[in-house]
Amino acid sequence: MHHFLTTLTQAIIAFTATNIDDIIILLLFFAQIDDNFRRRHIFIGQYLGFIAIIILSLPGFFGGLIIPKELIGLLGLLPIFIGIKQLINREQENTEVQNTNIDILGSSHPNKIFSFLLSILHPKTYTVAAVTIANGGDNISIYIPLFAGQDFPGLAIISTVFFTMVAVWCAIAYLLSRQATIGYMLTHYGKNFVPFVLIGLGLLIMYERGSFTLILKN
Repeated sequence: MHHFLTTLTQAIIAFTATNIDDIIILLLFFAQIDDNFRRRHIFIGQYLGFIAIIILSLPGFFGGLIIPKELIGLLGLLPIFIGIKQLINREQENTEVQNTNIDILGSSHPNKIFSFLLSILHPKTYTVAAVTIANGGDNISIYIPLFAGQDFPGLAIISTVFFTMVAVWCAIAYLLSRQATIGYMLTHYGKNFVPFVLIGLGLLIMYERGSFTLILKN
């Protein structure tokens, strides 16, 4: 029982400490919801990204393999590229994407299983997943030592807590985005700032992990 409570506490603290900034990112995503970008794309993308973070953190569990901090920081290139693409294609996305993608991948389908599969294949889902992974450098650096030394029950406890809190995080961000004042500000101004936030996030990730030094050496 003591081991269970200790592992549970460590998992909650680790998730909260490494995902506070994700609330802001999720708020910005929920502010962009329209006919082509649905809530399910955010939820599924968040889970896909977090599953990737867990997988990248497993070397700590399987033998203490160390992923160099500088290489983890290169994940910051993902939000930079996404932000630049949004800046370049902003007008094009507003006119063309809604006309072409809604009927193919963004629309609802009578079959719930088929609709779920379409959501997984949607480009917006992968955008959310990519940002989640890129913003997970701190997560990986903390989860690797957290996983190290755990047994399989401990790993199961930590994973269960993490995946539960991903849903809680998404729910909190969604509820905040529904508030009148916050919703108005995000809806009218959030979309204009999203590309710059993503680029800034990527640069910050690379700076904090010394990735610029790695790039300059090469």
